[in-house]
Amino acid sequence: MTTKLFTDKEFDIADDRDELAFKCEHCECIFYRTKGYVIRNERYRPDGNVASYCSVECHVSHRTDTLVETTCSQCGRSITRTPSELRKSKSGNSFCNRSCAATYNNLHKTTGTRRSKLEVHIEEELSGLYHDLEIIYNGKDAIGSELDIYIPSLRLAFELNGIYHYEPIHGQEKLDSITVNDSRKFRDCIANRISLCIIDTSKQKYVTSKTSVVYMKVIRDIIDVASSPTESRTRNSRF
Repeated sequence: MTTKLFTDKEFDIADDRDELAFKCEHCECIFYRTKGYVIRNERYRPDGNVASYCSVECHVSHRTDTLVETTCSQCGRSITRTPSELRKSKSGNSFCNRSCAATYNNLHKTTGTRRSKLEVHIEEELSGLYHDLEIIYNGKDAIGSELDIYIPSLRLAFELNGIYHYEPIHGQEKLDSITVNDSRKFRDCIANRISLCIIDTSKQKYVTSKTSVVYMKVIRDIIDVASSPTESRTRNSRF
């Protein structure tokens, strides 16, 4: 942090055109900024955080000198970060972009819940209908990432994709990240010989037993067909 060579009292009584002295964090030379400049650029705060460098060149040089080489915790790509950026990470992980961060966090989520009301409703319905089937909800063991519904004995899975999977409700970057994750799940299911049925639930505005009937029927029909001894499933599907 730059050393400010003036007291808070001196700052308060100074005029906007009065120059205040600072010590550059990189070259340690003394430089000056007017009080007006400091205020306009929000470079002086009560906690002592002020302009750190006497010039752009010193700023760039200091960042370059202090960059730490690390790797993205998701994709393994080589990246560089400043020590302060590394300290800000509570988990100790670093990522090359937001997409990798979102993917990693989804794969390693251990607290909280992202389940929709429809998922909860369908779990209640299926639990009452299929007593003899082991049905796993929101499990990650099958492919390493979360599947809304997975039936191990049938090697059958379901994803209930709401509007966030199809429209940029939280921005295009977020939608792109979700799309990449969806595609990865689809490929991983194929690789693990799991039939994945993707059900578009984006048109459901309110979750009630009545509005959920159509989705329950699709799931029940697929499970019933898959349970048939003569059924042979060879590819994944979208509904």
